[in-house]
Amino acid sequence: MVNSAQERTLEERIAQVRQRIARAAESVGRDPSGVRLIAITKTHPVELAHAALAAGLQDLGENRVDELVAKSAEVAARWHLVGQLQRNKVRDVVGRATLIHSVDRRPLVDAIGRHAVAGGVVQDILVQVNVGDDPAKGGCRLAEVGELVSYAAGTPGLRVVGLMTVPPLPGAGSAPDDAARPLFRQLRALRDELHAQHPELVELSMGMTDDLESAVQEDATMVRIGSALFGSRQEGTR
Repeated sequence: MVNSAQERTLEERIAQVRQRIARAAESVGRDPSGVRLIAITKTHPVELAHAALAAGLQDLGENRVDELVAKSAEVAARWHLVGQLQRNKVRDVVGRATLIHSVDRRPLVDAIGRHAVAGGVVQDILVQVNVGDDPAKGGCRLAEVGELVSYAAGTPGLRVVGLMTVPPLPGAGSAPDDAARPLFRQLRALRDELHAQHPELVELSMGMTDDLESAVQEDATMVRIGSALFGSRQEGTR
C-alpha cells in the first residue's frame, strides 16, 4: 500500500525528473515535450505503478515479461518492455506492450511478427543496438543495424519506429553522463542515416537516471527512468 507521504514523494520526484529533462532539452534548443518519460517499475509493487499513473505518468516500463504481464493486468498504462525478450515469452508480450524496446535478432523479429499476425495486431518495436560493443549488454552490432531494421520493416505484423541502446557502465573515474554521450551521439547519427530509407524510424530510446542529460541533449525521444522516481526496492515498499 502506498501512503500519502510516499505519494507526495513520488510527485516531487516526478517534478524533479521533468525539470532535469526540461533543462537539458532547453540547453540545446529542444522542446521538452518531445521527450517521453517512461517510468521503470521493475521490482516495485503494483501499488506503486498505480500511484505513478495517478500522479500523471502514462508510460510505464518493465524489464521482465512476468512483471509486465502481472502489472499490465491491473494498471491501464502504456506499458513498455525494455528488458531482453526470449522467443518463448513473445506470445505474452505481443499486443500487451505498447512498445518492445529490445529487438536485436532475426529469430526474435520472426517470432514477434508471427504472433502479431495471428493476433490481428501491429506490434511497434525498437531495434536495440549495442553501441558500446559491451558483451554484458544486449543489442545487435552497429554494422548489423541497417539490415535488421530493413528485415523487421518488411515483416508482416511489425512496425519499426526507432532504435534503443543501453551504454556500458562507465570506467573508474568517469561520469556516466560524459561516458554515454558519444554513444548516444552515434545512435542518433545512425537513426538519422536510416531515416531516409525508413521514414517511420523516429524514436531514440536512450538515457536512464545517471545519464539522462546527455541522452536528451543528443535527441532522445524516450528516457527510461527508475531509481530517480521510485528509489530502491526497499524504499518503494516501506
